[in-house]
Amino acid sequence: MKAVVQEEISGCGIATCAVLAGVSYAEVRSRAKALGIHAQDQALWSDTAYVRRLATDLGVELGARELPFESWEGLPDLAVLAIKWRRERGRPFWHWVVFRRDEGGERVLDSKKSLKRNIRQDFGRMKPRWFIEASVI
Repeated sequence: MKAVVQEEISGCGIATCAVLAGVSYAEVRSRAKALGIHAQDQALWSDTAYVRRLATDLGVELGARELPFESWEGLPDLAVLAIKWRRERGRPFWHWVVFRRDEGGERVLDSKKSLKRNIRQDFGRMKPRWFIEASVI
């Protein structure tokens, strides 16, 4: 699984789906557009419906509900996390990232363009609010 850098400031949901599907940001952005999903739409990072629909279209299965984050050890081997969770004008917003655990260890694939490294292991700095279990179909 490789990190994908978001090409738009609000494209973390698109990049997250690209990571999970193992394809490029451009390909997922094109598929998203065909589904009526655009990075500029705030619902992409304040609601789970668009990411769920896009993930399904790409052959990625997401769990039925968001589960509260309790610990890194308590996460499944593959999950979508909501970090940088906050409320703006009464509406929740967050940044989408992917958590992966395998024989190579644990890591977070973060699409934020300004990061020096998009594969993160600075777990103490990230503050997940909730997660959704993921699996590739």
